[in-house]
Amino acid sequence: MSSETTRSEPGRRIDIPSVPNLRDIGGYEVAGGGRVKMGQLYRSVELGHLHGEDLAAMARLGIRTVFDLRTEAEREAEPDVLPPGAEQVVCDVMADETGAAPATLFKALGDPAAAREMLGDGKASKLFETGYRETVSLPSALSAYRTFFETVARDARRPALFHCTTGKDRTGWAAASTLLFLGVSKEDVFHDYLLSNRDLLPALKTVYEHFRAAGGDPHLLDPVFGVDEAYLRTALDEMTKRFGSIEGYFSDGLHIDEATQQTLRESLIDRAS
Repeated sequence: MSSETTRSEPGRRIDIPSVPNLRDIGGYEVAGGGRVKMGQLYRSVELGHLHGEDLAAMARLGIRTVFDLRTEAEREAEPDVLPPGAEQVVCDVMADETGAAPATLFKALGDPAAAREMLGDGKASKLFETGYRETVSLPSALSAYRTFFETVARDARRPALFHCTTGKDRTGWAAASTLLFLGVSKEDVFHDYLLSNRDLLPALKTVYEHFRAAGGDPHLLDPVFGVDEAYLRTALDEMTKRFGSIEGYFSDGLHIDEATQQTLRESLIDRAS
Protein backbone atom coordinates (compact mmCIF):
# COMPACT_ATOMS: atom_id res chain seq x y z
CA MET A 1 0.00 0.00 0.00
CA SER A 2 1.27 3.45 -0.86
CA SER A 3 2.21 5.69 2.05
CA GLU A 4 0.03 8.35 0.47
CA THR A 5 -3.29 6.85 1.50
CA THR A 6 -6.63 8.49 1.02
CA ARG A 7 -9.10 9.17 3.77
CA SER A 8 -11.17 6.09 2.96
CA GLU A 9 -8.28 3.63 2.80
CA PRO A 10 -7.26 1.57 5.82
CA GLY A 11 -3.96 2.43 7.43
CA ARG A 12 -4.04 6.02 6.31
CA ARG A 13 -1.34 8.19 7.84
CA ILE A 14 -2.38 11.45 9.45
CA ASP A 15 0.39 13.98 9.00
CA ILE A 16 0.82 15.88 12.25
CA PRO A 17 4.61 16.35 12.52
CA SER A 18 4.86 16.29 16.31
CA VAL A 19 2.77 13.10 16.49
CA PRO A 20 4.38 10.56 14.14
CA ASN A 21 2.82 7.13 13.83
CA LEU A 22 -0.66 8.66 14.00
CA ARG A 23 -3.31 6.85 12.03
CA ASP A 24 -6.94 5.79 11.96
CA ILE A 25 -7.35 2.03 12.51
CA GLY A 26 -10.61 1.96 10.57
CA GLY A 27 -11.35 0.92 7.01
CA TYR A 28 -10.41 -2.76 7.17
CA GLU A 29 -12.89 -5.37 5.93
CA VAL A 30 -14.45 -7.61 8.55
CA ALA A 31 -15.73 -11.17 8.34
CA GLY A 32 -19.41 -11.30 7.52
CA GLY A 33 -19.36 -8.09 5.53
CA GLY A 34 -18.70 -4.47 6.27
CA ARG A 35 -15.67 -2.54 7.46
CA VAL A 36 -14.28 -1.13 10.66
CA LYS A 37 -15.66 2.39 11.00
CA MET A 38 -13.28 5.23 10.34
CA GLY A 39 -13.05 8.33 12.48
CA GLN A 40 -13.66 6.37 15.68
CA LEU A 41 -10.29 5.03 16.89
CA TYR A 42 -6.85 6.51 16.36
CA ARG A 43 -3.43 5.26 17.45
CA SER A 44 -0.31 7.36 17.99
CA VAL A 45 2.85 8.11 19.93
CA GLU A 46 2.76 10.16 23.13
CA LEU A 47 1.25 13.65 22.85
CA GLY A 48 3.80 15.66 24.83
CA HIS A 49 4.91 17.82 21.91
CA LEU A 50 1.54 18.98 20.59
CA HIS A 51 1.39 22.74 20.09
CA GLY A 52 0.33 25.41 17.63
CA GLU A 53 -1.01 24.15 14.31
CA ASP A 54 -0.35 20.54 15.29
CA LEU A 55 -2.62 20.92 18.30
CA ALA A 56 -5.26 22.59 16.12
CA ALA A 57 -5.01 19.75 13.60
CA MET A 58 -5.43 17.18 16.36
CA ALA A 59 -8.43 19.10 17.69
CA ARG A 60 -10.09 18.81 14.29
CA LEU A 61 -10.25 15.02 14.73
CA GLY A 62 -12.84 15.62 17.46
CA ILE A 63 -11.19 13.28 19.95
CA ARG A 64 -13.14 12.93 23.20
CA THR A 65 -10.94 10.43 25.04
CA VAL A 66 -7.17 9.89 25.10
CA PHE A 67 -6.12 6.51 26.49
CA ASP A 68 -2.59 6.69 27.90
CA LEU A 69 -1.11 3.18 28.08
CA ARG A 70 2.21 4.29 29.57
CA THR A 71 3.72 3.75 33.01
CA GLU A 72 3.62 6.40 35.70
CA ALA A 73 7.29 7.21 35.12
CA GLU A 74 6.70 7.72 31.41
CA ARG A 75 3.70 9.95 32.02
CA GLU A 76 5.63 12.08 34.50
CA ALA A 77 8.61 12.41 32.16
CA GLU A 78 6.50 13.47 29.17
CA PRO A 79 2.97 14.54 30.12
CA ASP A 80 0.38 14.51 27.37
CA VAL A 81 -0.91 17.72 25.86
CA LEU A 82 -4.59 16.96 25.38
CA PRO A 83 -6.57 18.37 22.47
CA PRO A 84 -9.43 20.66 23.54
CA GLY A 85 -12.43 18.75 24.81
CA ALA A 86 -10.54 15.48 25.36
CA GLU A 87 -10.37 13.59 28.64
CA GLN A 88 -7.41 11.40 29.57
CA VAL A 89 -7.92 7.83 30.78
CA VAL A 90 -4.82 6.16 32.23
CA CYS A 91 -4.46 2.46 31.38
CA ASP A 92 -1.07 1.47 32.77
CA VAL A 93 -0.48 -1.78 30.91
CA MET A 94 2.93 -2.58 32.45
CA ALA A 95 2.28 -1.50 36.05
CA ASP A 96 2.92 -5.05 37.29
CA GLU A 97 6.07 -5.57 35.21
CA THR A 98 9.23 -6.17 37.26
CA GLY A 99 11.96 -6.77 34.65
CA ALA A 100 13.40 -4.84 31.72
CA ALA A 101 10.24 -4.07 29.78
CA PRO A 102 10.50 -2.52 26.31
CA ALA A 103 9.38 0.78 27.83
CA THR A 104 12.53 0.90 29.96
CA LEU A 105 15.00 0.39 27.12
CA PHE A 106 14.96 4.04 26.09
CA LYS A 107 17.01 4.88 29.17
CA ALA A 108 20.03 3.17 27.56
CA LEU A 109 20.01 5.24 24.40
CA GLY A 110 22.23 7.98 25.80
CA ASP A 111 24.99 5.49 26.61
CA PRO A 112 26.16 3.36 23.66
CA ALA A 113 28.07 1.00 25.96
CA ALA A 114 25.01 0.43 28.13
CA ALA A 115 22.89 0.00 25.01
CA ARG A 116 25.27 -2.61 23.65
CA GLU A 117 25.18 -4.51 26.94
CA MET A 118 21.40 -4.37 27.15
CA LEU A 119 20.48 -4.80 23.49
CA GLY A 120 23.32 -6.64 21.76
CA ASP A 121 23.53 -10.31 20.75
CA GLY A 122 19.79 -10.64 20.23
CA LYS A 123 18.94 -9.48 23.76
CA ALA A 124 16.62 -6.73 22.49
CA SER A 125 14.43 -9.15 20.57
CA LYS A 126 14.18 -11.45 23.57
CA LEU A 127 13.23 -8.54 25.81
CA PHE A 128 10.51 -7.46 23.40
CA GLU A 129 9.14 -10.97 23.06
CA THR A 130 8.90 -11.18 26.85
CA GLY A 131 7.27 -7.76 26.91
CA TYR A 132 4.67 -8.82 24.36
CA ARG A 133 3.78 -11.93 26.36
CA GLU A 134 3.34 -9.75 29.43
CA THR A 135 1.22 -7.29 27.46
CA VAL A 136 -1.26 -10.13 27.04
CA SER A 137 -0.97 -11.80 30.44
CA LEU A 138 0.03 -9.37 33.22
CA PRO A 139 -2.83 -8.58 35.63
CA SER A 140 -2.19 -4.87 35.05
CA ALA A 141 -2.38 -5.42 31.29
CA LEU A 142 -5.67 -7.28 31.53
CA SER A 143 -7.08 -4.55 33.76
CA ALA A 144 -5.82 -1.78 31.48
CA TYR A 145 -7.23 -3.25 28.28
CA ARG A 146 -10.51 -4.06 30.00
CA THR A 147 -10.82 -0.39 30.94
CA PHE A 148 -9.92 0.58 27.39
CA PHE A 149 -12.55 -1.59 25.72
CA GLU A 150 -15.32 -0.94 28.23
CA THR A 151 -14.78 2.80 27.82
CA VAL A 152 -14.53 2.67 24.02
CA ALA A 153 -17.89 0.89 23.96
CA ARG A 154 -19.59 4.10 25.14
CA ASP A 155 -20.60 6.33 22.25
CA ALA A 156 -19.96 9.46 24.30
CA ARG A 157 -16.27 8.55 24.68
CA ARG A 158 -15.54 8.37 20.96
CA PRO A 159 -13.76 9.35 18.80
CA ALA A 160 -10.88 8.14 20.91
CA LEU A 161 -7.11 7.97 20.62
CA PHE A 162 -4.85 5.46 22.34
CA HIS A 163 -1.09 5.63 22.67
CA CYS A 164 2.00 4.56 24.57
CA THR A 165 5.45 6.13 24.09
CA THR A 166 6.27 5.25 20.49
CA GLY A 167 2.83 3.95 19.60
CA LYS A 168 3.90 0.51 18.45
CA ASP A 169 3.97 -2.12 21.24
CA ARG A 170 1.31 -1.58 23.91
CA THR A 171 -0.53 0.49 21.31
CA GLY A 172 0.13 -2.20 18.73
CA TRP A 173 -1.57 -4.83 20.88
CA ALA A 174 -4.53 -2.54 21.56
CA ALA A 175 -5.00 -2.07 17.81
CA ALA A 176 -4.38 -5.71 16.91
CA SER A 177 -6.76 -7.09 19.53
CA THR A 178 -9.42 -4.56 18.53
CA LEU A 179 -9.20 -5.49 14.86
CA LEU A 180 -9.11 -9.24 15.50
CA PHE A 181 -12.12 -8.99 17.79
CA LEU A 182 -14.06 -7.10 15.12
CA GLY A 183 -13.33 -9.81 12.56
CA VAL A 184 -10.46 -8.32 10.58
CA SER A 185 -8.22 -10.93 8.95
CA LYS A 186 -4.85 -11.71 10.51
CA GLU A 187 -3.22 -10.60 7.27
CA ASP A 188 -4.69 -7.12 7.63
CA VAL A 189 -3.95 -7.03 11.35
CA PHE A 190 -0.27 -7.68 10.65
CA HIS A 191 -0.35 -5.11 7.85
CA ASP A 192 -1.66 -2.46 10.23
CA TYR A 193 0.87 -3.42 12.89
CA LEU A 194 3.83 -3.19 10.51
CA LEU A 195 2.83 0.27 9.30
CA SER A 196 4.65 1.60 12.37
CA ASN A 197 7.89 0.94 10.49
CA ARG A 198 6.63 3.18 7.68
CA ASP A 199 5.37 5.97 9.93
CA LEU A 200 7.70 5.99 12.92
CA LEU A 201 11.22 5.15 11.78
CA PRO A 202 11.66 8.12 9.40
CA ALA A 203 10.68 10.47 12.23
CA LEU A 204 13.48 9.04 14.38
CA LYS A 205 16.30 9.69 11.93
CA THR A 206 17.96 12.24 14.21
CA VAL A 207 17.89 9.78 17.14
CA TYR A 208 19.78 7.27 15.03
CA GLU A 209 22.24 9.94 13.93
CA HIS A 210 22.94 11.10 17.49
CA PHE A 211 23.43 7.52 18.65
CA ARG A 212 25.88 6.89 15.82
CA ALA A 213 27.74 10.14 16.61
CA ALA A 214 28.10 9.02 20.23
CA GLY A 215 29.81 5.84 19.07
CA GLY A 216 26.82 3.52 19.05
CA ASP A 217 25.79 0.97 16.44
CA PRO A 218 22.51 2.23 14.94
CA HIS A 219 21.41 -1.32 14.16
CA LEU A 220 21.03 -1.89 17.90
CA LEU A 221 18.10 0.51 17.80
CA ASP A 222 16.09 -1.31 15.14
CA PRO A 223 14.35 -3.72 17.57
CA VAL A 224 13.65 -0.83 19.96
CA PHE A 225 12.08 1.59 17.50
CA GLY A 226 10.77 -0.78 14.86
CA VAL A 227 8.22 -3.58 14.90
CA ASP A 228 8.65 -7.16 13.80
CA GLU A 229 6.07 -9.79 12.91
CA ALA A 230 7.70 -12.08 15.48
CA TYR A 231 6.71 -9.72 18.31
CA LEU A 232 3.02 -9.75 17.44
CA ARG A 233 3.10 -13.49 16.80
CA THR A 234 4.48 -13.93 20.32
CA ALA A 235 1.53 -11.99 21.72
CA LEU A 236 -0.94 -14.02 19.68
CA ASP A 237 0.68 -17.27 20.79
CA GLU A 238 0.41 -16.13 24.41
CA MET A 239 -3.24 -15.21 23.90
CA THR A 240 -4.01 -18.61 22.33
CA LYS A 241 -2.15 -20.52 25.05
CA ARG A 242 -3.92 -18.72 27.88
CA PHE A 243 -7.37 -18.00 26.48
CA GLY A 244 -7.78 -20.13 23.36
CA SER A 245 -8.87 -17.37 20.97
CA ILE A 246 -9.57 -13.67 20.67
CA GLU A 247 -13.09 -14.39 21.93
CA GLY A 248 -11.66 -16.19 24.95
CA TYR A 249 -9.31 -13.28 25.58
CA PHE A 250 -12.23 -10.86 25.72
CA SER A 251 -14.49 -13.13 27.78
CA ASP A 252 -12.10 -14.98 30.10
CA GLY A 253 -9.08 -12.67 30.12
CA LEU A 254 -10.62 -9.22 30.09
CA HIS A 255 -13.97 -10.33 31.59
CA ILE A 256 -15.94 -8.17 29.19
CA ASP A 257 -19.56 -9.29 29.18
CA GLU A 258 -21.45 -10.33 26.05
CA ALA A 259 -23.58 -7.19 25.99
CA THR A 260 -20.51 -4.94 25.95
CA GLN A 261 -18.86 -7.10 23.31
CA GLN A 262 -21.94 -6.77 21.11
CA THR A 263 -22.01 -3.01 21.68
CA LEU A 264 -18.39 -2.79 20.57
CA ARG A 265 -19.18 -4.64 17.34
CA GLU A 266 -22.25 -2.55 16.62
CA SER A 267 -20.43 0.69 17.39
CA LEU A 268 -17.23 0.02 15.46
CA ILE A 269 -18.41 -1.93 12.38
CA ASP A 270 -20.10 -0.31 9.41
CA ARG A 271 -22.17 -3.12 7.91
CA ALA A 272 -23.38 -0.87 5.08
CA SER A 273 -19.92 -0.77 3.49
